[in-house]
This record gives sequence, structure tokens and C-alpha cells, in this order.
Amino acid sequence: MNRRPTGRDVAERAGVSQATVSLVFSGSGRGSGAAAHRVSEATRDRVLAAAAELGYAPQAAGRQLRLGRTGLLLLAVPNILGPFFARVLAGAQTEAAQVGSAETGDGGLSVVVSSGWDHAALARAARGGQYDGLLICSPDDSQLGGDLPDDVPVVYLDADPALSAGHPRRRTQQLDVGAGMAAAVAHLRELGHERLGHLRSVESAHTFRARQAGFEAAAAGARVAEVGVSVNGGLEAARAAARVLLADAEGRPRAVVCDDDVVAAGVYHVAAELGLRIPEDLSVVGIDNIVAAPLFSPALTTVDLPGERLGAAGVRLLTAIGARDTVEPVPEPAPLPTHLVVRGSTGR
Repeated sequence: MNRRPTGRDVAERAGVSQATVSLVFSGSGRGSGAAAHRVSEATRDRVLAAAAELGYAPQAAGRQLRLGRTGLLLLAVPNILGPFFARVLAGAQTEAAQVGSAETGDGGLSVVVSSGWDHAALARAARGGQYDGLLICSPDDSQLGGDLPDDVPVVYLDADPALSAGHPRRRTQQLDVGAGMAAAVAHLRELGHERLGHLRSVESAHTFRARQAGFEAAAAGARVAEVGVSVNGGLEAARAAARVLLADAEGRPRAVVCDDDVVAAGVYHVAAELGLRIPEDLSVVGIDNIVAAPLFSPALTTVDLPGERLGAAGVRLLTAIGARDTVEPVPEPAPLPTHLVVRGSTGR
């Protein structure tokens, strides 16, 4: 043929209607539905053989319009500058490409990222039909409060499971951050540290409440000094909080646990200002295991939060929710495990 083959060409070659061709390539012709919407295996094989002979491939945009899909997923993160969220995005994009390839043959799923969002804005985007599903990562309590449409799949990542309770098209993929924090504190106490500092996030997200609970349980009986810090405030906020924590030479903790790795970088800076050596004078532990963590001097001991796995799991959940009827909801998944990566920033 001197032109791109169409569904009509396939229908003529296979001796079927165009509607049958559409059913075969949309996947709607299979299953146990009404007879008018089923296609026999023999007919399906004949259609696929005709398509192969003609070199026919259905266009993604047309198929998405017919099936009511856009091929776009929205990933909402609190702060696009946070290194952890870059890991989540990378995992989501990789999985979306694989899911799109498996479902449509053309890699038709893409992830769009939004930062600094609020729940009302997400609700407007969802109601506008721009996205096939929403991934909402580490939501702060202040960001909640808009009504998301019931027919759009939503997966909350690293969030309170109560957000998805009772909603058949919403699920939560948690990280076991509390266990990770407990492992970090236990590591320091095993090294003999009983004077602990904690640079604690002031953000009200569920993930930080879980970290706080894990810290308090593991630090019971130790001497603890805590200073609040905005993890979204970057390095300057981290340095300011670290100066407060380490200012008193007499009461200064010998080990510091930070609610993320950027905050730990602030401790490194202030330790250098005060002439403190890490880990000889001060042990430091972070959380996230960002790409730069091994590049700290010394390399940072930190809790690995598997951001790539989190993003990928969220996409798989979205596609599973979208593929099922609400009569049989997708089960709530187990939390993803975290683990402590011991490097050179902790010692006796």
C-alpha cells in the first residue's frame, strides 16, 4: 500500500466489521460479557493476522479517546527540589513506560509531575479529565481538604492509609519509615551513644509522624535534645536548626538523627564551623539515602527509602485499580521495607 493502513483495511482483509477490529485492538472483545461484545479466538486471530500482513498499528491517541483515557498520570510531590522525590519520579516514569508498552504496544503512559500543589487544585485537575490517575506523594495535612472525584483512581504514596479507607478506587502505598528510624536509633545506641540529638521535621505529613513515633520508641531511656526544622526549607533551614542543637558545648549530643539527608548536610556544615569531627566527635544519621549520601565526607549513614520502588508500585496500583470494577477492589498493599545503610558518619 502507498498509504498508512487503516482499521477499515484490516476489516476488509479479515472479512469482519470495523467494530470488530476496534474490539480486538482495545481488548474489549475478550471476556464473558454480552455476546454482542465478544470476539471469538478464531476471529481475533484472523484480525491480528490481517493487521500483521498490512503492517497496521492502531494510533495511541485514537485508542485512548475511544477508551476514555489520556495516557497521562499526575504525580504530585510537596517539593520538586527534594532529592527523594526525584527518585520517586524516576521509578514512576520507568514503570509507566513498561505498563504502557505492555497494555498498548506503544509506551502510551506518561507521568506529569506537579510541585507545591494543594488538594483543591488536584481535585480540579482530576475533574477536568486530563489524567487517568493521580499519585499523591507524602501529603502534608494542610494540603488535604478538596473533594477528589470518585471515578478517578488515586494512589497515596508514603501517606496515611486512612486517606484511602472506604474508597474502592483509592489505595495507599506506605513505606515502613518508622522501622527505618528505629533501626537508625538502635544503631547509635549499640555504638554506645546515650546523648542523642534529633532534628525533627515540623511538617505535619504522616511520614514525619511515623518517623517521630519510631524515634521516641527506640530512644526511650536516652538523653534526648530535639530541635524542629522545616525539611522543605533546604540547606539554610537545616544549618540554622543544627546551630541551635549544637550550640551548647556542655549539653551537646554526641550523635544526631536527622529526618532527612539534606538536614544531615546542614549538620555537617555546622560541625565544620564548630571544629567538630565526624564521627570522632559527632555521629550523624540521615533518612532517604539520596544519591549524594555516599559523596558526603565522610559518607553518610542513612536509612534507605526506596523511592524508585515506591513510584513504580504506585503506577502498578493505579493501573490495577483502573482495570478492575469497583465490585472487587484492589487489596491494600503491604508497606515497602526500609533499611539502614551504615557508612562512615557513625562511630563510638
